[in-house]
Amino acid sequence: MAGTAGLATTGLVLATGALPVTNLIGDVLDASAPPVGPGEVVIKYERVYSQRRRREVDMVTILPNRVRPQHLPVCLLLHGLHGNARRAAPTGLARHLIDMSADGTIPPFAFVALDGGDNYWHENQRGDNSMAMLLDEVPRWMRERGLGDAQGVPFACAGISMGGFGALLYGRRRNEAGHPAQAIAAISPGLLTSWREMSTRKAFKDTAEWASLDPLRHVEKLGSTPTGIWCGTEDHFIEGARKFIKLAKPEVAYTGPGGHGDPFYGRIVPDVLAFLGKHAPGND
Repeated sequence: MAGTAGLATTGLVLATGALPVTNLIGDVLDASAPPVGPGEVVIKYERVYSQRRRREVDMVTILPNRVRPQHLPVCLLLHGLHGNARRAAPTGLARHLIDMSADGTIPPFAFVALDGGDNYWHENQRGDNSMAMLLDEVPRWMRERGLGDAQGVPFACAGISMGGFGALLYGRRRNEAGHPAQAIAAISPGLLTSWREMSTRKAFKDTAEWASLDPLRHVEKLGSTPTGIWCGTEDHFIEGARKFIKLAKPEVAYTGPGGHGDPFYGRIVPDVLAFLGKHAPGND
């Protein structure tokens, strides 16, 4: 492990070779996997204050290598229910990001994960607006760090489970604002067809609020944003995923063996990266 001293000051972690992984980066780097190869994993951990959430949140940036060009494209990575930024990445994401960008399969881009709470990425509790954080605050944070486009805006958003719901909602909001994302990737998205089940999440005030935000009822509001959906056939969200696929006809629609968990997520990581890379700036 190189650069561990920097963790206490700048939050920068550089990892090469065999990894004595810490709790901070273990889930992102995949401690059980072989070394990532000649490239270096660069993961930056920070605490930032979100006015939109009225609290400090973790921000985790996964970079494809140590050489970071100005305005490196960014894909937001949204965690699931009871998750957080540190545990947002599925197994092998960093390793595949490095390998695929190094061999030219995809252009280099970064992932940025933030703590979003458990409110399905919207303002369920007054004053805690995770979607406004993504839309209003993230561009400034990215611009200050030389990430994103010239205005610091991410090119894409990906999410797992509740984060998949949030990614689709983010894509809708970007399209409504007249600045659509270049790609949205939803992995096992938390799309339910029953208010009785959704109400147990306590993430919406009532069925009317849920209906106003549910991606299944507003597929047209994504516009022409390229979208990918991946869901295991044994996942309890498969009914909603299949319904979304039928209604939205996304660019990528994969359903295959697997449940709602990391074994499925890790398996489809290369396909998700290929989809995002196809739409990343720099892929001419």
